[in-house]
This record gives sequence, structure tokens and C-alpha cells, in this order.
Amino acid sequence: MGTLIMRLETRRILDRSFSGLGFFSIFLLSFSLIIILTPIFVRGFGAFVFKATSEFRRLNLIEFSRGDKNEILNETDVTFKYKKVAFDMLDDFRRKVNNGEVPADGDMFRDLKDLKGLLHDLLGPDSKVSDAPMMRDRYGETRWDKAQVTLQSILMMEKWDYSDTNAMGKKVLVPRSEIYKGTELAQFFPYLKKNLEKMLRPRLTFYWRFLTDVSFDAHMFGGIFPEVLGTFYLVLGAMLFAVPIGVIAAIYLAEFASGTSKIVSLLRVFISTLAGVPSIVFGLFGLAFFIDTIKVSNSKSVLAGSLTLALLILPTIIRASEEAIRAVPQTYKEAALSLGAGKFRTVFTVILPAALPGVLTGIVISMGRAAGETAPIIFTAAVSVGKPLTLFQAFSQPSPALSWNIYNLVTEHEAVEKIRHVQFGMVFTLVLLVLLLNLTAIFLRARISKKLRG
Repeated sequence: MGTLIMRLETRRILDRSFSGLGFFSIFLLSFSLIIILTPIFVRGFGAFVFKATSEFRRLNLIEFSRGDKNEILNETDVTFKYKKVAFDMLDDFRRKVNNGEVPADGDMFRDLKDLKGLLHDLLGPDSKVSDAPMMRDRYGETRWDKAQVTLQSILMMEKWDYSDTNAMGKKVLVPRSEIYKGTELAQFFPYLKKNLEKMLRPRLTFYWRFLTDVSFDAHMFGGIFPEVLGTFYLVLGAMLFAVPIGVIAAIYLAEFASGTSKIVSLLRVFISTLAGVPSIVFGLFGLAFFIDTIKVSNSKSVLAGSLTLALLILPTIIRASEEAIRAVPQTYKEAALSLGAGKFRTVFTVILPAALPGVLTGIVISMGRAAGETAPIIFTAAVSVGKPLTLFQAFSQPSPALSWNIYNLVTEHEAVEKIRHVQFGMVFTLVLLVLLLNLTAIFLRARISKKLRG
């Protein structure tokens, strides 16, 4: 009796220990997700809601005919009065230096050129209308946060301190005004700092068109609509190819294949192996097979990328669907067969509807993976810059996609620091898309399960 009580007590302790470990694991996973996703959501949200400057409103009026014309033109007149003072101060001083009226050394000559460029980046050109070929050269900073960073670059310059010969050079910030101390330009810096808000008129703005605008000037302006549409095309195409094949294969393996057959065992090995293949290999295979061999398109295309992604997610759909079908109670099958239903009718009218929640879960999870994959579409479907495609163009042309463009903008863009909001906006959109897909899977599973229970 005592031994039985000890066993029961030991089992109770083990049960509580495992329950505690389970709760701790869930808490740790949730905490990790919060730590990872919070900065993404906060900074990504900044792509939609931010303090827009008068340059942002002027750009929208001139380039896209958006906004109240009279209000924006009046605002431009007011802000330009303050800008003109800054432009005149700098131009007059540069003219005097070039004419020899003000003594200047080589450092001042070089810095004046840098200063002119920074002021142009901050406030735009020194005229209300510019015909510069690059859009970025026709306007100043359109976001208040970026304007403050540019202002800091004007007020402070980077220098390297090599005084410690035993250590590497140390970067230090030195007030730029020190170069012009005792000259007419000394007043330029406090004026710029004091009146920047009057020059740019920051105003809180909700830029919902970030999702519907195309990008301009290599993502310096505009939105991410081509990337969102390209991702949608790729995921939809992958599902159209992978879902029918995956579900049919799962039905065959669960209901028709002999469990002891060597061929079936070999098929399962192939499926398991396919699930473990690195995604970059799928990309190379898609390039070699779909484009170079069977030539579904002459070069990169959404169709080739969708076929490649379909192969990538196929093992997940097969496994999830097979497990869902096997989880259907045996009594369902016996009842259908006893009523005279054939094997095929039993599978498609009884077993498959009962397994639908699990099948849908696997499909939606696969959709999330397809949306976030980068390597398979590098060689088959993705381009860095492109216009939105029509449905028929997707059969023969490549498209931008969220996952690829995130990587591309972070690693290869010439002005990577200036478009951080675009990078985080893309990440925010992609993560939100995957989360919505997973929530959809949970909702559909619960809804269908409730209907099946009656």
C-alpha cells in the first residue's frame, strides 16, 4: 500500500513538473516573440504614421495632384521665406570665399561643398520648382525624423581621434560652427536650428497609400504596392499547384496505399527528404528545370517562382493533410461503408470533410511559409524594382516581392539609412500578413470543427 502511494505521489510530482515546464516554455516563447516583434511593429508602423513635412505635401501635390492646392501653395510661400534666408547666407558666404573676400583654408573650401549638399538634402533646392532629373533632388526631407538626422549632420561633423597610438581611431563629433568661428556664417547654424520647424512645418500624417502606391526613385518615395501584389501572386500560384497535388497525395498515402509496400515506404522517404532540402536548392532547381529545361517562361517569371514555391511547401501540405485524415475516427469510415458507400465516396464525402480543419491548417501555414521565402524566388521570380503586374503578365514576367525586396533594400541600396522606414514597413507588412494567415487558420479550424460537431 505504501509503495502504491509513493508511486502515485511521484507521478503527481512528475505531472506538475511537466506542466510547469510546459507553461514556462510557452511563456519563454511568448516573451521572445514580444521582444522580436515589438521593435518591428513600432518602427514598421512608422512607415504609415509619421510627421510629414511641407516637402511631403508639396511632393504629393506636384507629382500626384493630391492635397489642397491653395493651402499647400500658401504653405510653400511661407516656408520658402525662411529657407531663402538660409540659402542666401550660405551662398553669399561661398561667393565671398570664392572671390577671396574672406580668407579660407582647404578644410573650409571642402566643408562648404559638403554643407551645400546637406542643406539641399534637408530643405530641397533653392527654388520653389526644380526640374532635376532625380526626384530626390527636387525635394527636401519629407519626414521630420529624417530631417532631424540631417540637421544633426549639418550641426555636427565626424572626425577621428588618433591621439591614442595604442588603439584604433575613435570617432568624435565636433560642432561644424567651429570651422566658421568669427565669420559671417557663424550665425547660419543657430538660425537653421531655431527655424527648422518653420521651414518644414511637420504635421502628423497617416500615409495609408504606403500599401497602394508604387515606389519612386528606388524606394526613396512612394509605397510598396508592387511588392505586396507580387507576393500575393506568388502565394496564390503556389497554392493552386501545391494544394490539389498535396491533398490527393495525402489521401492516397492514408487511405489507398499499402503500409507495407516498399514503393510507399520509398515515397515517404522522398517526402521526408524533400522537406529537409535547403530552400536555396529549390531556387536553383527552379531555374534549371522550370526556366532552362521546360521553359515555362523565357526568363524569370511569377509562374516559375510559383511552381518552385509549390515544390517547397508540398511536403508540409502532404504531411499535415495525411495526419488530419488519419485522425478521423474509424467509426466514420465503418458507418459510411455499412450504408453502402464505396471507398471513393466515403473518402470524399465523409473522411475529407471531417479532416478539413487539419487540412486547412496545413494549407494556411504553408501559405505563410511561401509568403516569407526568399531563396526560391531569387533565381526564378523576383526583381528589385518593377511595376505592378496584371494577372496575365504574371505568366511571363518577374515581379518585386516583399521577402526579396526586404533583403535587397537592407543590403544593396545606395541610401540604406534614408529608407529604414521602408524596410521596416515591408517587414511589418510581411509579418502582419503571416500572422493574419495563422489567425485565419485558427478561426477556420474552430469554425469548421464547431459545424462538424453540430
